[in-house]
Amino acid sequence: MVNSVVIVGGGTAGWMTATYLRATFGDRLPVTLVESADVPTVGVGEATFSTVRHFFDYLGLAEHEWMPSCNASYKLAIRFENWRGTGEHFYHPFERLRVADGFSLADWWLKSGGRDGRRFDEACYVLPALCEAKRSPKHFDGELFERSLHDGGDRLRRTTMSQQDTQFPYAYHFDAARLATFLADFGTRRGVRRVLDDVVEVRQDDRGWISHLVTREHGEIRGDLFIDCTGFRGLLLNKTLGEDFVSFQDVLPNDRAVALRVPTDVEREGMAPYTTASARDSGWIWTIPLFGRIGTGYVYSSQFCSPEEAEKELRSFVGPRAEGLEANHIRMRIGRNRRSWVKNCVAVGLSSGFVEPLESTGIFFIQHGIEQLVKHFPGEDWDPALVDAYNDRVACCLEGVREFLTLHYRAAARADTPYWKAAKERALPEGMAERLRGWEARLPDGGGVYPYYHGFDPYSYAVMLLGLGHHPARVHPALELLDGAEAERQFADVRRQSERLVAELPAQHAYLARLQG
Repeated sequence: MVNSVVIVGGGTAGWMTATYLRATFGDRLPVTLVESADVPTVGVGEATFSTVRHFFDYLGLAEHEWMPSCNASYKLAIRFENWRGTGEHFYHPFERLRVADGFSLADWWLKSGGRDGRRFDEACYVLPALCEAKRSPKHFDGELFERSLHDGGDRLRRTTMSQQDTQFPYAYHFDAARLATFLADFGTRRGVRRVLDDVVEVRQDDRGWISHLVTREHGEIRGDLFIDCTGFRGLLLNKTLGEDFVSFQDVLPNDRAVALRVPTDVEREGMAPYTTASARDSGWIWTIPLFGRIGTGYVYSSQFCSPEEAEKELRSFVGPRAEGLEANHIRMRIGRNRRSWVKNCVAVGLSSGFVEPLESTGIFFIQHGIEQLVKHFPGEDWDPALVDAYNDRVACCLEGVREFLTLHYRAAARADTPYWKAAKERALPEGMAERLRGWEARLPDGGGVYPYYHGFDPYSYAVMLLGLGHHPARVHPALELLDGAEAERQFADVRRQSERLVAELPAQHAYLARLQG
């Protein structure tokens, strides 16, 4: 029986894990977290999936209780700039496609030849209009703009990601370091034992299982289940247990990033409710608006760009405000461990696996790993079937995101630099070539995308294909035999609803200023 859990490493992964386990098991399962005061966290994972709401709800935290402490803001979409051509952009929103006569509005948009020159995302979705107008997804009284998703209170049901049956319309941006600090205080007040110390040795028993840690100041710390949240170091899983790491760099070559924290005046400049991914010569630059600053960074491949060149390009992108700001250079380990659970050790977060942050999946992987751990929690016999099932779920999730990100580069219209030319020539994950051939005939649906849970619905694949200019070769033949009246009504509804919400909803910075008090 697991009578105690020891988490090694703090940061977002460690404290999300500690607080989630405490919320799940309460006093019945003691949780100890050991973190060093001298080991910095990566601290740039500031954009999230809409599923992250389940995490805060699970802890019983309403937005007004945690968002101000973390300089958090709302995220309705990702805006992709220059992936198709200079000056062009489109949105990947947290909004599923509407359906008319059994076919998505994207299919009908293709049939119409582009809806009078309107981009597919403008014609098919409401959220791009809110993004362009920098609107909050909530009214000043806290009510969500999508009233059918609102339960009449500030708290939602205590649920997990696997129970999501609708597309919630927003996620968050937040300062990852501030979130870790907030959760550390939240967790320790609820019974998590926090040990600030350095781990100098990891001891194993005769079976090779981890028996205890040896720390510099607190001596031995014993536990039954050990959770590795030591980031790319992989102190427990890789360095102690010797688990193999499977690289994804044959298909996703970006292995470096350089980041800046840029102060901003949100009242004067406003706040965009979206993450921006701007394509550059050797990668892409993220822009994440927080309350009081912008997080920005250049993700690139060291095969095509040096750290000095990347920092220079990032500073040029930011402009005069970058002067004097300290740059944070990051080496990224792209791939996954062959197994994330070995013996009595489970890796969560960067120590488990990571793909580049193009679709904001870092926090999602942490949350997914924690939820699956609870669903596969070991009993007295440490049933190997539970361990194997956990490892399969985590591996499939990472590999699914790998394929989705590969699509971004393979389908992007640009091929104007060595980096972008090489993106069209790299190997594809197993099974993806066949799926690409299918998407040349029709847009992705539920049966035509990566088949295991990885957080992305088929509509996301359709968004990226259309946004990147990778259209099916022909309109679906069935549409030629339908009158299209229902589709016309749906397009008109999207336009009317977009105009109404832009007029009614407050600006994001105004809503957050009120939330900040």
